[in-house]
Amino acid sequence: MLTKLKKLSPDDGMDIYNMLQEIPKSENGFMNGSYGLSYDDYKEWLIKSDNISKGIGLEEWMVAQNIYWLYVDGMPVGLGKLRLRLTDKLKEDGGNCGYGIATSKRNQGYGKEILKLLVKEAKSMGIERILLTIDSQNDASIKVALRNGGTIEKTVGTKHHIWIV
Repeated sequence: MLTKLKKLSPDDGMDIYNMLQEIPKSENGFMNGSYGLSYDDYKEWLIKSDNISKGIGLEEWMVAQNIYWLYVDGMPVGLGKLRLRLTDKLKEDGGNCGYGIATSKRNQGYGKEILKLLVKEAKSMGIERILLTIDSQNDASIKVALRNGGTIEKTVGTKHHIWIV
């Protein structure tokens, strides 16, 4: 299995679009802003997301974030987000990192792989501690975070705060 993390590009095409339609719009706190869009609207979403990664067009509550695709043997199977810094609000709900795997590709170890690659990417950018806030009922994501070296620092309400160092 050959895996690769690729940063979002405004030129991404139908393979990414189709994969994104397999990741729910909202699931366990993870938001897929491209779910249900027409192909033309998806292309606009790519441009907006690329601008956000550069700090352009951020709303007051937002921080710059990069979006990445997990490719396995040349096919996209997942989406990962990496926020470049944390606000006080993101320290409580959101964290640095989140990911989603296409429903047809789940339970094959891709969640663990995308998180491993996102952590490596974060460290290459100088982000030494990566926070994930995971719903306490999301056993699969909790296991993925712990298997990637995460430690549950605290639980607030229904969210585990898991740090990967």
